[in-house]
Amino acid sequence: MLLSANETLLLAIDIQDRLLPAIHDGERVVRNTEILLQAAAHLRIPAILTEQYPKGLGATVPQIKVAAGDSPVLEKMHFSAWGEPAVQERIAAAGRSQVVIAGIEAHVCVLQTALGLAESGHRVAVVADAISSRHPDSVAVACTRMQAAGVELVTTEMCIFEWLGSASHPEFRALSRLIK
Repeated sequence: MLLSANETLLLAIDIQDRLLPAIHDGERVVRNTEILLQAAAHLRIPAILTEQYPKGLGATVPQIKVAAGDSPVLEKMHFSAWGEPAVQERIAAAGRSQVVIAGIEAHVCVLQTALGLAESGHRVAVVADAISSRHPDSVAVACTRMQAAGVELVTTEMCIFEWLGSASHPEFRALSRLIK
């Protein structure tokens, strides 16, 4: 089944300034998450950002905050964002059945969030080129485990083109420029 802009919520997990330098290919995660957030804004897809223990790991990196606009940034202590009541409330209030996830670390917070959301009945898609961990092996194992649990793996471009649905969409040109 394809992703739908009308049914999607975008969740960007823990892309924080003190954690990012240790992340393998972190610049790719930031770049692709920025693109996803910009596309979501064009298409009026709600987004939520999380920060894992910001006192220790710092705030969301500035590029992501700018791209997120006025999307809420929710502090969390659970590794799974789905374990936080504030996140559950925001997702429920959005009334979206699909959750698209980007962020770090793939084998901890992204994995636990994706599995929790899937178990709760949401359709979950993790953006494979917008996640990472300190070690690439951890990402590979996390992706295998998520797929085995029914979580879909997608790419940034897959999300955008599925959200658009057609080259005749009014936002097609604007969003095409994001991925060039």
